[in-house]
Parts: sequence; structure tokens; C-alpha cells
Amino acid sequence: MLLSVPPLLRPPLHRVCALGRPPVRALMNLRELVSALNDFASPALAESWDNVGLLVEPSPPHTVNTLFLTNDLTEEVMEEAVQRKADLVLSYHPPIFAPLKRITWKTWKERLVVRALENRIGIYSPHTAYDAIPHGVNNWLTKGLGTCTSVPLHPSTAPSSPAEGTHRVEFCADAEHLDAVLSKIKDMPEISCLTTLPARVEGQEQTRVSLSCSQKALLEVVALLSQNSLLYHKTEILLLQKPLLPHTGMGRLCTLSEPVSLSDIIERVKGHLQLPHVRVAVGAGRTLESPLKKVALCAGSGSSVLKGTEADLYLTGEMSHHDVLDAVANGISVILCEHSNTERGFLSELRDALAIHLQNKINIIVAEKDRDPLQVA
Repeated sequence: MLLSVPPLLRPPLHRVCALGRPPVRALMNLRELVSALNDFASPALAESWDNVGLLVEPSPPHTVNTLFLTNDLTEEVMEEAVQRKADLVLSYHPPIFAPLKRITWKTWKERLVVRALENRIGIYSPHTAYDAIPHGVNNWLTKGLGTCTSVPLHPSTAPSSPAEGTHRVEFCADAEHLDAVLSKIKDMPEISCLTTLPARVEGQEQTRVSLSCSQKALLEVVALLSQNSLLYHKTEILLLQKPLLPHTGMGRLCTLSEPVSLSDIIERVKGHLQLPHVRVAVGAGRTLESPLKKVALCAGSGSSVLKGTEADLYLTGEMSHHDVLDAVANGISVILCEHSNTERGFLSELRDALAIHLQNKINIIVAEKDRDPLQVA
């Protein structure tokens, strides 16, 4: 099963455990824990450019009693993780993104790796996998809008096609050619789901052949069929589409249950994110009292996800100056909250969800030193 969506409610006893106060707590092997984390949010859902999964692994065997959650793993946060005896840090943003050519004491990211290994602390990052899942960061961000329904702006597809292979090839052959063609196809690698059914084509009894194959095998199949013009002209090639995953993908388009003014949405967002200030750009022809019905949002840096979406409001952490100008010119208002402010509040909800998912086997704590680097002076 690709996704494991945690239930919304749990018994009071589980809540006590989630807060880290059970009388007895078992340890988890690191690899067992990583497997469980991957089940909670498959790394396959992350963007192709991202760097997710286990980034730093202490020498095995490594057991985990305390899982430490943070949005950004800075040196100050790493010191807190050491002091609180963390065995694994789950850092939403990957602290290792650009390749490291050496591990020295010279740069702060290199020092993070050194400190982690010296103190036998693993580092795991989910990043955009948590953006995509139905119970992830963007879903949490929608809760600041009030009652609404939401759908992903860019739906995620399953990691593989419903059948083996990437293409389906279908053709009809008469008895004269059938055996020779099938014998050659069966010898080809990466062919699957080969079936034959009786068929009547233009008044003649024939056999309809259907098979699934990889992109590489497709070239061989087409080359074989093209040797016989009758077979080739009766050939159909279908691309096997990967199915969309329900409620899964990047960004969210939210439809409010009833129109709300921009000024009211601003206050709701500030309350949800616990921020004294946000930055606002009012769309052309709009005012702070203009009603909003559709909100497109994306945690973090949302320009590429939100761009081109028809909505009354864009809500994200940061956007480029020119993308804000484009939105405003199109009558779309913009609320910017700074990058990590749209993500960090999710950690408390994540702690409780992981406590259920991991069956309260380990202690889960949220960093206290983690904060957005930007402040209003």
C-alpha cells in the first residue's frame, strides 16, 4: 500500500502516549523506522529534483528511542537534538541538498554531518513527499482558511502503470502468421501480459494478440510487426497511463463554503500560523473587503505551483517580485508569510500522526530552537 492515511481521532490513552509520557516505551531499529516513515509518505511522491529519505546513517546497528522533528536543521537545532538525546532527526527540509564534496569543519552543513555522526544521530528528510500526501503540510495549511473543500493543484500519479510495462500493443493475425510472430515475441525480454483471443476481421477468422511491454521492448515489437505490412497496419499502440492518486499532489485549490473578505482571511491565516504580521498584495480592482471564494495555496515557495491558477487569492510563503506583479495584474491577491512559517506549524500535527503510525513505540519531540530566519524589525 503506497499511502497510509492516519485516522483523525484516537482514544485518550493514545494521546497520553503521543505526548511522550507512556510508562514503558520500546526501541525501534533505524531501518525498521525508516521503512515505517517511507510507508507514512512514500519518497516516490517527492519531486524529482528533491533529496528525500535517509540522508545520514550511523553505523549499524542503530536503535531509535527519540525521534526529533524540525523544519530546518540548523547548528542551533542540532545542538538541541544532541542535548535532548535524539537518535534520529526528521528534518522537513533536507540539510543536504547540493552534493557535499568533503566532510570537514569548514561549512555549517558539513559540520551538521560531523555532529550527527559523532553523536550517532541519523538524519531523515521527507520534504516534498510531505507536501503531496493527503495528510501533509498543504492539507494542514488549508485549515487556516476556515471551512472549505480542496483538491491538489498538480495531482500525483502512482509510481507505476496499472499493468507491467509502459505500453500495450494489440494486433490481429491470421493462422498463417500467428505462430511465427508469437514465437519471436515470446523470446523478447520485457514482454508481459501476452494474451490471444479469437476475432473476426473483415469476415475472416483471425486472432487478436494483446501484450504489455517496456519502452525498449516496444521498439523490437514494432520492428518485428513492420516486416509484415498486413500485421503492421492492424497494430494499435497504447500508452499505459499511470493512475492519479486520490487527494494527493502539490498545492491545493480551496473552495470556501461561503465568501470571506480578504481582511478576514488575513486574520485567519495569522491566527493559524501564529504570526503577528504577513505581507499582502491586493489584486487589481480588489480591496481588503472584497469577497474571496477560491484560494490557491502552496507551502514554502509557491510560485511554480501556483502560477497560472485561476483563484481569488494566492497563499504561500514566498514568491518572486515579478510573479506577485503578474498575480496582482490578473486581479489575484497574494498573502506571503515567509517560507518556513507556512510549514513549521505542521510539526505538532505530524508528531501526533506519527505517534499513531508508529504505534507509540518511540518518543517523538518537536524542536524548540527551530524558527524562520527572517523577522520583522
